Amino acid sequence: MMKQLQFLGLLLFCSIIGSCAAQTAKQPEKTEQKMEEKVVKSDDEWRKQLSAEQYYVLREAGTERPGTGKYNLTFEDGIYHCAGCQAPLFASDSKFESHCGWPSFDAPIKDGSIIEIVDKSHGMIRTEIRCAKCDGHLGHVFNDGPTETGVRYCVNSASLDFEN
Repeated sequence: MMKQLQFLGLLLFCSIIGSCAAQTAKQPEKTEQKMEEKVVKSDDEWRKQLSAEQYYVLREAGTERPGTGKYNLTFEDGIYHCAGCQAPLFASDSKFESHCGWPSFDAPIKDGSIIEIVDKSHGMIRTEIRCAKCDGHLGHVFNDGPTETGVRYCVNSASLDFEN
């Protein structure tokens, strides 16, 4: 009798473990999500398409001088696009005056339009932001924004095109 109970207990245990393993092995349901194709170009192709300043900022992770960018004090309604690939990045309703010398936004236009990378250059640790579609350098994001998001996307005007 004892061996039968042990066998039933072992059988029950194996059945529970098998059931749990089967549940964790299930694949999540796939959702239809269109992946945007990456824009990949050679340095020569980028140089032909972009101005010298745009190339310096977008492809070499450069920074324009503060207060010199054409969109720093622009507050018209519209959409800010990547100057490299025209992907929409920021809506004008997320733009605010930060007095830092560069256009500042509190949120990207949609999740996934911008990628964040740890930047340890110039003796600092910052978070670089890049266009998710073409990998163009845009600027940096900081956790000192004055709006409810608490962030400030500090962006070079040279990396942007504006459409209203």
